[in-house]
Amino acid sequence: MNVIKTELPEVVLLEPRVFEDARGLAYESYNRRRFHELTGVDTDFVQDNRSRSARNVLRGLHYQVVKPQGKLIGVLHGEIYDVAVDLRKSSPHFGRWAGFTLSAADRRMAWIPPGFAHGFLALADATEVHYKLSDFWAPEHERVLLWSDPKLGIRWPIKGQPILSPRDAKGAKLAEAEVFP
Repeated sequence: MNVIKTELPEVVLLEPRVFEDARGLAYESYNRRRFHELTGVDTDFVQDNRSRSARNVLRGLHYQVVKPQGKLIGVLHGEIYDVAVDLRKSSPHFGRWAGFTLSAADRRMAWIPPGFAHGFLALADATEVHYKLSDFWAPEHERVLLWSDPKLGIRWPIKGQPILSPRDAKGAKLAEAEVFP
């Protein structure tokens, strides 16, 4: 497995070694020991989630206060533009974002540490995403950062408006958001 750095030092892409021949393919998608070696993070993932989205659905930017979650994100079908925003007030990268494409074809995964908001835009129909989470979902602690906040300046690869849930459409701007120390 290889590590690919992003604009944010703690957010990395993990690229598996794929063994492919006429029969098909095989690869190790997660190995706790190797994950620790590559990221310096030793976590117990406690919850796995999957979502399916139509093209141009934007989910996020989500995060949890009190019980922040680290997320290991991969795409099982289709392609996404994935975004992480540093919400740690003490970080030199506070308010900065990293964006990258993940797809079923490239098999890369993204590590989004606790303290970051996360969201993605589905770039293909029936895009299916898999999340490994380092803490349980706590709806009372979930927050949404506004995907289109001009202060963030995220360059989403979409023309026009994305398809949003009502909750995501009403996310908080960074200046008003509850953030981490």
